[in-house]
Amino acid sequence: MIRHGQTDFNKQGIIQGSGIDSDLNETGRWQASRFYEFYKEQNYHHIYTSKLKRAIQSVEGFIDKGIGHTPLEEFNEINWGIMEGRRSSPETALMYDKIIRQWSNGDVNSAIDEGETPLEMYERQAKGMQLLMSKTNEEHVLICMHGRALRSFLCLLTGVPLKEMERWQHDNLCLYELEYNGRHFDIIKANDRTHLL
Repeated sequence: MIRHGQTDFNKQGIIQGSGIDSDLNETGRWQASRFYEFYKEQNYHHIYTSKLKRAIQSVEGFIDKGIGHTPLEEFNEINWGIMEGRRSSPETALMYDKIIRQWSNGDVNSAIDEGETPLEMYERQAKGMQLLMSKTNEEHVLICMHGRALRSFLCLLTGVPLKEMERWQHDNLCLYELEYNGRHFDIIKANDRTHLL
């Protein structure tokens, strides 16, 4: 599972979320190319991404190679509400810090105004995961999504409470490798960026 490559919004400190459908920038395309070159011999049976361009563009090398691809709205980034499209500022930093504290204290039903709660995102991700787990012929898959979505999804896969999602660090085009043990997923690699060195 990877986070998408860099966008100009990332570089400029502008909040994206599910309502901003940005493209990878030059650095993001380089990151995607490096990841593809490093992992192109992996026998991925299928690729799943969010429906947002930056996630799809991050795995285009594999799609162009002919590996089946399914974009799922269930894997879209959280909706950051009124913060989306805004440049980081003292005001947005205060809003962000306040909501992160609420989530970390267990209030995962809170959201930025007009946004989505972590629980809503988690529940839609669970529906997407049900689809993946129903594909018995797909043992080795590649998933590309987004920073906050990745944190929530890792909680879903490992059974860690959603309020603890801040434990998962992520950089643009980082890799999390997980293995299913029949009950839950174990993390083999976390926030790995070896392919970008």
